[in-house]
Amino acid sequence: MFPLRDINPTRTRPYVNWALIVLNSLFFLYELSLGEGLEPFLRTFAFVPARLFEAGDVSGSLVTALLSLFLHGGWAHVIGNMVFLWVFGDNVEDRLGHGRYILFYLLSGLAATLGHALAEPHSALPAIGASGAISGVLGAYVFMFPRARVVTAVVLVIFVRIVELPALVYLPLWFAMQLFSGIASVSTHEASAGGVAWFAHIGGFVAGPILALLLGGFRARPRPATYA
Repeated sequence: MFPLRDINPTRTRPYVNWALIVLNSLFFLYELSLGEGLEPFLRTFAFVPARLFEAGDVSGSLVTALLSLFLHGGWAHVIGNMVFLWVFGDNVEDRLGHGRYILFYLLSGLAATLGHALAEPHSALPAIGASGAISGVLGAYVFMFPRARVVTAVVLVIFVRIVELPALVYLPLWFAMQLFSGIASVSTHEASAGGVAWFAHIGGFVAGPILALLLGGFRARPRPATYA
């Protein structure tokens, strides 16, 4: 299932969400420009759980955890993440406000990174991607807008069907898939099986509504005129 858009208009322009999409895209283009230097770049600047738990590098791990939120491992990785952020991020920013949305996004990303690190504390592999922070956005969205509808492309073998699903169905189902994959990966002793850090997704999704609550995101407030 892949989201195409949501039926949930906003009342403010999502400047921060747009900026996050642009920043992620620029970082990815920079990665492409590195060529053979990409691997040493990632090993230096991406988050590595072993540095935190074995080397005890707390400050360095914090910096790389934040930087890793803007790094991606390929076209499918970055495009998939940016589509999810485009579809769901604007409404969460609309509810939180621009400043609090920045804080929410970064804290969600850190919570997701911690979830991955706790699942694989001795891993020396770089962990990159915005999906943990975006999972926080999804977790907050389903609690903020449970009645919103998500236009979704459902792939059935070689057929694609476009359907509308309530957010209260689509996002818990998405989370259940991440949870199932995460549990399955534990049984194989590889929490990032297939290159996917499942527990980053799980940690971000769980942290999202908690952070939104702490930042006042569940208090409705008046907005100016609606934009399409």
